[in-house]
Amino acid sequence: MTGPLTPPAAARRARRRDRTVYLRSHPLLFALLCATRHRPVLRLGRTLLVHHPDAYREALTRIPLHRTAPGTTGAATGQLAGPSQRPYGGTLFDQDGTDHRTARRALATDLGATALPRLRPLWQALLAERVPALATGDLELVDLAAELAAVTAAALTGTDTPPRQLAHAAREAAAAAARDHLPGPRPRRSGRTAAEAAARLTALLPDPHHAVLAVTAVNTTVAALPRAVAWCADARLWPAVDATTAPALAAELLRLTAPSPLLPRAAAADATLAGHPVRAGDRLILVARHAARAHHRTPPADPAATQAVFGTGPHACPGAHLARTQLADTLLALAPHHPRVVRSRADRHAALPGYAALTLRRGAPTGGTPTGGTP
Repeated sequence: MTGPLTPPAAARRARRRDRTVYLRSHPLLFALLCATRHRPVLRLGRTLLVHHPDAYREALTRIPLHRTAPGTTGAATGQLAGPSQRPYGGTLFDQDGTDHRTARRALATDLGATALPRLRPLWQALLAERVPALATGDLELVDLAAELAAVTAAALTGTDTPPRQLAHAAREAAAAAARDHLPGPRPRRSGRTAAEAAARLTALLPDPHHAVLAVTAVNTTVAALPRAVAWCADARLWPAVDATTAPALAAELLRLTAPSPLLPRAAAADATLAGHPVRAGDRLILVARHAARAHHRTPPADPAATQAVFGTGPHACPGAHLARTQLADTLLALAPHHPRVVRSRADRHAALPGYAALTLRRGAPTGGTPTGGTP
């Protein structure tokens, strides 16, 4: 995000730090995506890389999808839940037709605007407790994001597991499942490791059907929130944060960082996509990052780009509003301290590109010069 409050050097710094997260998490995969991003759709064997926003939306709204094909989100979440443990009547990611619509409605109720009065005070209380540490010392934002996510996930799933323990189990389960479904050779014993991690998570939940919900809530938040805050700090956007601007700024930061950069899917029937033939069984790598134009230096004119990071149409994420609200509240809590990043380390093992550590320190007010620390 750029503007009169963002010096060009600061904007470049924000983009450079965030790009490093991608390149250090899955370097070969993202180098390939970067090299092919100018092709709207590119076939590599039985895999189609889908970059263009129109093709991305077309794939999610017009092509029948095989919800449980190997290497897809549905297959990974099915492994988490197990064959007899389907939340909301299924894992949502592996359903079709009426089951999918019913599950979406149930999940949208749990995560939508009507749930905010119950969930928002939980994370606001945690922010009020933890953020004041910036007044006298450093704040480890990845730890805070994990706790925020776990407090929310615990309320949604009804578990009384300590938040840090729940967050650790959910992150471990997601990372193991992702490793077992990434393209290319799988690590030795990856399937067994993923099953064991899933079992440890479900043992913490009163209803094992909610394993996928816990994994999704924790991992998307831990990936998204620190990266968005780091961008805000590096781009010197804190003076622009207030109760009026925070919601729109949160939405824009999520577009820029694209915390779920890829949507792995598979075609269930023959079709065409942006003029390219698609055969049943073809793998579709839908690049949400490029559909959202996160790699562009100026905001896109198409308002649909902001939504692209959460999918679209019948496959849009029901938790989008909750995610934006949680980030907006975090920005509002941090803004009075004008925090800056003094240490960052990318997570090379997480399911989604993110930080293993992101340390913040109180910065100078508008127009001042921060002192101490090495960014």
